[in-house]
Amino acid sequence: MLRTKIAVFVSGGGTNLQALLDAQKRGEIPSGEIALVLASNDSAYALTRAADNGVKSVVVKRKEFPSQEVYEQKMKEVLEENAIEMIVLAGFMSLLSEDFTLAYPKRIVNIHPSLIPSFCGKGFYGLHVHEAALAYGVKVTGATVHYVNEIPDGGEIILQKAVDVLEGDTPEVLQRRVMEQAEWVILPKAVEMVAQKLQKGN
Repeated sequence: MLRTKIAVFVSGGGTNLQALLDAQKRGEIPSGEIALVLASNDSAYALTRAADNGVKSVVVKRKEFPSQEVYEQKMKEVLEENAIEMIVLAGFMSLLSEDFTLAYPKRIVNIHPSLIPSFCGKGFYGLHVHEAALAYGVKVTGATVHYVNEIPDGGEIILQKAVDVLEGDTPEVLQRRVMEQAEWVILPKAVEMVAQKLQKGN
């Protein structure tokens, strides 16, 4: 059976990439195969994770290209060369234009560390999300996997999972709990759901 070929876009440590690689090893993504890791910087630890798991990786830096258009054209070429059918944004810090997202309709998914529509959109990434949740005083937060469109965190929701906010939480403690209890649980599930759909559609 042919599997949906997946590229994971990363910018940093790659903890969500690791969750996907581990899930793949456990047989939890039978419809997909992580075929490529694309990093926006060459010091991303995610590149080491890719190498350790025998996954091909490539670095495409925005600042090495004169415009967003040329940068995205390069990424598209890399994806085509590797026959990629689906993209997972896992802590990818470069914004993608409408031109790019329209080229891969319902083929790009992102993980966001809150229950969208709370604490999402422009400026809400990494620890900022958890700082905002604690500042607002919410009792429940979580994570969301959604399709990517031209609006930051604006695409259709695929899966969500709630996580309790506990007394005394710091942004760092909350971030870790959301990763362990939500992100690493729903991301592999959502990736399998989308990969399966794409497989049936091919």
